[in-house]
Amino acid sequence: MSFHLLHCVPNLEALTIWATRHRLLSPDGDEGYALHALLMAAFGEQAPKPFRYLGARQGLLAYTDQSPDALREKALIALPDIDRALGLSGLLFKAFPTTWRRGQTLAFEVRVRPIVRTKDGRERDVFLHRVESDSAPKRATENETENAVADFRDATYVEWLCHHLVAEGSAEILEAGMDAFRLSRVIRRAQSDDTGLRKARTVMGPDVILKGHLKIGDSDAFCRLLKRGIGRHRAFGFGMLLVRPDSSVL
Repeated sequence: MSFHLLHCVPNLEALTIWATRHRLLSPDGDEGYALHALLMAAFGEQAPKPFRYLGARQGLLAYTDQSPDALREKALIALPDIDRALGLSGLLFKAFPTTWRRGQTLAFEVRVRPIVRTKDGRERDVFLHRVESDSAPKRATENETENAVADFRDATYVEWLCHHLVAEGSAEILEAGMDAFRLSRVIRRAQSDDTGLRKARTVMGPDVILKGHLKIGDSDAFCRLLKRGIGRHRAFGFGMLLVRPDSSVL
């Protein structure tokens, strides 16, 4: 079974020009949808995902179960503007494990959009959803200090992450916390209208980086988790679980 970590360094200027031309850059400058569109344009249905864009210096990381040769072959015939925007000439691959030892501990980092679907189909910040629900602890909603609110937000997002990690017995969190939080607007395409066009819209929501340490459970389930990613919007720069030896610094 092929499983690789892909790395490339997109050209930020070329990326921004391409995304602006195609109206795929969010008002907050989030590159997620533009990178998704570029990867699809370059690799089609073989486009690697989930991915994480770490900025102009560190570039883009992605998991893929496609062979490096197959992706390089597609990269060779990508249009020049797509090639330059993604930095395909510097495409690198590293073979990634497909078996893991039960009980092995790893440091992790993940950028997620911790949301829930409401009954009417809307996406809702899981923190706000819990605050507004009857199950929210009074101390969290009534405490006026910023620290208490931040602690409750942190705990809510970690709990949300735990739920996703324990699914299918893939892993459990040993310790974790919120490393960064902001509200960001991301580009999404609505369903096609009568003319067949899909209009772009912006969606506001939580943009969170969580870090910590985990313990692997079932090896196959953990591999599926890495390939699938965590939460929603996994094809747009969220949900890629980055892991390192537990002694390394994230």
